[in-house]
Amino acid sequence: MASVFFSYTHIDESLRDQLEIHLSLMKREGLITAWHDRRIVAGSDLDDSIDEQLERADIILLLVSANFIASEYCFATEMKRAMERHKAGEARVIPVILRACDWHSAPFGKLNAVPTDGRPVTSWPNQDEAFADITKSIRAAVSATASPSERARVVAPAREAELARAVAVPAASTQLPRSSNMRVKHQFSDLDRDTFVSETFNFIARFFEGSLQELEKRHGQFQGRFTRIDARRFTASIYKDGKSISQCSVTHGGAFGGSSNREITYSSQISTHTNSFNEALTIAEDSQTLYLKPMMNMARGVSEKLSDTGAAEYLWSMLMEPVQR
Repeated sequence: MASVFFSYTHIDESLRDQLEIHLSLMKREGLITAWHDRRIVAGSDLDDSIDEQLERADIILLLVSANFIASEYCFATEMKRAMERHKAGEARVIPVILRACDWHSAPFGKLNAVPTDGRPVTSWPNQDEAFADITKSIRAAVSATASPSERARVVAPAREAELARAVAVPAASTQLPRSSNMRVKHQFSDLDRDTFVSETFNFIARFFEGSLQELEKRHGQFQGRFTRIDARRFTASIYKDGKSISQCSVTHGGAFGGSSNREITYSSQISTHTNSFNEALTIAEDSQTLYLKPMMNMARGVSEKLSDTGAAEYLWSMLMEPVQR
């Protein structure tokens, strides 16, 4: 059974939770045990507990984001020791790219990162697909691990002394084994839901504006026009040699009489005098996350769980359809 160690920042804890959920089958199969600092028992020395598990680990997952790189403890302590063990052949380090950041020149930058091609988890339209991709790679790494945590290790004298002291502790005071599955159903508030949809709408607006600019740079015959009407609506148009070939209006609310704050509608018309729409993204949730669900997804075959990036890519693909015919 291989020991898996998570090195991460607490800002990324929700993404770590999702990854651990996807590793559940390997736990049930007895292939791995997973450890992170949330398993440290109250009253235990934090640094000693982390050091001990880091030294035991067969596979070390570096959950990479800008916050991870900025963290002195994650980068200068955990990552440094992880790379030392990786180079010595004592453990396998796998960089897991959670969020877009400058990581290629880091000490782990030459390692094969996951998901595929090092594409950040948060950039996938469906994050479950990203975590499934990561899980597949971790399973392959476990299979390739020559000898898991039972193998003899070369331990520094100071470390041997520390372990000897631990063995000498009376049985009554030793830590009991316990599960890392401490997740409970997250209770989302109305404020959480409204904030999620509002922030996603603003992200989609920036995404469209940036994508139109990039389209112009790459293809000189195309021109884009982005107009922010107000805080709850924007329009986007694509022209080819000055002729309009695609346009849309994206609105925060409006699918059901304009009274709801919890949907984002897409219309292929930019007129301000129509309530029609071609697609509506409505908020939904599971036990851990909020996401957007397309009403018309059956016809288009898209995921039913869209992140902010996934929602933006989905609506942008609708605007690009006439361009790509």
